[in-house]
Amino acid sequence: MDLLPLIIQLVSGAAGGNVAGALMKNASLGTLGNSVAGILGGGLGGQLLGMLGMDTGGGGMDVGSILGSVAGGGVGGGVVMAVIGLIKKAMAK
Repeated sequence: MDLLPLIIQLVSGAAGGNVAGALMKNASLGTLGNSVAGILGGGLGGQLLGMLGMDTGGGGMDVGSILGSVAGGGVGGGVVMAVIGLIKKAMAK
C-alpha cells in the first residue's frame, strides 16, 4: 500500500469533518472532535472506495488519483462526523 493516497485521504477527511461540522452546527463535535471523526471517516471512506473498485490512488501521482483520494476522504470524513454528531445529539436528550 502506498502511503501518499492514505495521507491525502486523512487530511481530506479532517477537512470534510470540519466542513460538515460548520454546516451542521447543532451536531458539531467541536474542532478537535470534527477533525478526529473526519480523519477516521477519511481513512474508511478511501479504503471503502478502493474495495468497491474505484481507484483512489494506486500509487500514482496523476490528477485523477489525487482527486479520487480527496473526494473519498472528504466525503467519508463528512459522513462519519455527521453520523457521530447526530448519535451524540440523540444520546444527550
